[in-house]
Amino acid sequence: MLLIDILRLVLETVASLLTFSFLLRALMQWVRIHPNNPLSPFVFAMTDWLVKPLRKGVPGYGGVDWASVLGAFLISFLLQIVLVLIQVAMAGAGPGVVNLITFTIPYAIFWLLRNFAYLLMGIVLVQVVLSWVNPFSPISAIVGELARPFLDPLRKVLPMIGNVDLSPLVFFLILQIVMMVLQSLMMA
Repeated sequence: MLLIDILRLVLETVASLLTFSFLLRALMQWVRIHPNNPLSPFVFAMTDWLVKPLRKGVPGYGGVDWASVLGAFLISFLLQIVLVLIQVAMAGAGPGVVNLITFTIPYAIFWLLRNFAYLLMGIVLVQVVLSWVNPFSPISAIVGELARPFLDPLRKVLPMIGNVDLSPLVFFLILQIVMMVLQSLMMA
């Protein structure tokens, strides 16, 4: 059982890193971050192997790189299939192929949305820390641009209190509520 837990941890870690990369690529293109920034070479190196072939059949639309979003979904779907197959191998019998696919699609979507929420939390957290520690670092501008579409609507509503921006705190609260709703929907 310990080996299965270790295998699950490794698979989820690798899949999370890939999913974060695909989602970050889509977010960077949606926000229109210039591709010559310090973060792009890593993101492109992590995702080009799947995004480039997907772009031939999945064009971007509405400013969203749908090939990157589809790549993130495919990684999460593949992870869920593998995890179910591991569980089935341990139990002995399992669902048919159709049941396996229909069973894993909602979990893959939930896992993808959860990772997107974690990515956004990480971006906002890094932006907050950099604004205090080193607001003039090269990555600070990029992270600020990535966080802006999510924080600016809150900044319009929330006043500054003693030169402190409370929008990241409210954003974290909203994301936690969304995560709780998604979790309860998955349990139902």
